[in-house]
Amino acid sequence: MTDRTPIDLLPPVLPEVTAAAVAALPPRLHKRLDAAVERLAGVPVGRVDGGVSVDCDVEALVTLTPGPTGAVTEGHQARCSCLLAPRCLHRTAVLVACPVADPVTRPDPASAGASSAPDGNGAKTGRTERSAAGRAGQHTAPTKAQRAAAGALWRAAAAVLAAGVPAAGAVPQAELLRAAHSARLAGLPRAESAALRTVRGLRAQRERQAGHRLAELVEVLHDLLYVVGRLAAGDPDPALVGILRRAYQPDGTLEVYGVCREPVISANGYAGVVTHLVAADGRRLSFGDVKPGGPKRARDCARAVTEMGAVAVNHAVLARGGLRITGTMVSPDGRLGAGKGVRASPLTETDWATGPLAELFARPLAEVVTAQLAADDPEDPIRAGTALVGGDLMVVGAVGDQVLARELAPATDTGPERAPVPDGPVIRLAPVGSHPMLAHVANLRRLASRPGLRIRVVGRLDPDRASTLRPLAVGPVPGAATTLRLPADWHGRADLGYDEIQGGHLPPRDPAAMTEPVLAVGADAVAESPLWRVRRLVELAVSGGRRAVVEAARGEGTGPLRRAGFTTAATVAAALIDESDRRGRDAFGRRTDPDPDRYAWAWLATAAHLAATERELIRSSWDQLRAG
Repeated sequence: MTDRTPIDLLPPVLPEVTAAAVAALPPRLHKRLDAAVERLAGVPVGRVDGGVSVDCDVEALVTLTPGPTGAVTEGHQARCSCLLAPRCLHRTAVLVACPVADPVTRPDPASAGASSAPDGNGAKTGRTERSAAGRAGQHTAPTKAQRAAAGALWRAAAAVLAAGVPAAGAVPQAELLRAAHSARLAGLPRAESAALRTVRGLRAQRERQAGHRLAELVEVLHDLLYVVGRLAAGDPDPALVGILRRAYQPDGTLEVYGVCREPVISANGYAGVVTHLVAADGRRLSFGDVKPGGPKRARDCARAVTEMGAVAVNHAVLARGGLRITGTMVSPDGRLGAGKGVRASPLTETDWATGPLAELFARPLAEVVTAQLAADDPEDPIRAGTALVGGDLMVVGAVGDQVLARELAPATDTGPERAPVPDGPVIRLAPVGSHPMLAHVANLRRLASRPGLRIRVVGRLDPDRASTLRPLAVGPVPGAATTLRLPADWHGRADLGYDEIQGGHLPPRDPAAMTEPVLAVGADAVAESPLWRVRRLVELAVSGGRRAVVEAARGEGTGPLRRAGFTTAATVAAALIDESDRRGRDAFGRRTDPDPDRYAWAWLATAAHLAATERELIRSSWDQLRAG
């Protein structure tokens, strides 16, 4: 059996295995490696006993045999039939083409079957136990080995930044993977995770993968340089070390109620489903089935059955029902484990309007979001802004693939049709994913076709856009007449990634609402800000390298930023432009490429100021909603 999309079939490979293969490749073949990887996009991939085979040419068949974890963890698990193996171009190219496996996703004995959350687009690390220094509240300076590992990662990341995405091929990526493995051995999980996500982002950008944004690569490269730069300088902040591993602890007996299902398609070759839950005591929990695979697996997991100990759990049933679980294993960030001692029995299905699920909608949306924005986790910044939020909204229209809505005022005794908050700004509902195998975009399009529709929404804050939510599920507003009419077996909610909202689920069109013009949408505080000039420089530095920054800055400079009052932004941007054009001369007067170190620090300062300023603008957009 063959497939024209090898990325869906190739197993993930541990970073050190790929790095070792590139290091063993003769230097004369380095320049041919990127072209060899690109050619693999169209070659046949077949399934063999215990793995897959890649037919590179008539004399080279590469076979990958993953271990029990589903990933290639040892060099001998990748074999090539050519005479030059194992130091051959075929084997190395196939390993480079495989997704990068995250070492921490290997299951613990107590948590077999538990999932990691999605990586990248988002991306979670899957690690939840804090470092020893962090747990004890101590501030211990990095060891000599940790500083050396951080320094190696800094040099590899700075070289990638100076070169830009087009020049950051397999060899620079292998340097990052090698340095990431050293960081793992030195006990630097946050730096290791950032390095792996950087490699995945580089590959996605070079391959122009659908759904990947350059801004995501900029964010993770910023985090990587920030962390390793401070560690290499000896900063004792334990948050820079990060969190070590996922640790599940016994939690007695729990009653949990399903909120919704979320499809997972991660950048590291994993896919599946995560069901979000609320415990009777109010804790937010989750149970997932995420394994190596692609979009098809994420779609097929909609009604998949996952083993939780001795219990078979159907995600579609769990998302609309509940479980009473004994022998529970729970990680510190709320992931339910699936150890052998776990037992569970079903609970009666509940809707969002009753029991602990109703607490999701008990507070004004803007109040919840503002608190979430202010509650960053310094030891795991990727998790900032990822908690579920709920609110009652009224659809007012659409712009592109976004639904425009306003938050409804608190319920009163004046009537069933709650009006929007007076003078409240427009909230944008943007799709979580755009993959055609999933229903997010089609469902939002149907919701936008009914201005005046009242909907109850569960989703996540988009921390990069003003007053924007990424909805995961919707349901009817209790007591409202102009609201959703979902089937009884949906129990008052539609998972936007899986359930398809039909015309019969919507109320009749209201001619008055359809003819009433949509009021002017307030400007996006981030998109319309003059800071777009700084973002363009920061992103261009990543996508094109330092020379692209020089060319882009010719003529215009930073004058518009200063005239708009963004003087600090203008100062750091000017420093980046100056450093990008700096070049030295050797003993014979010839121009030489400068050390990327100073350029990386200039870029990091610019990116850090931009991120802090944009975050404050986003915070203010929700503050205005709360004031309204």
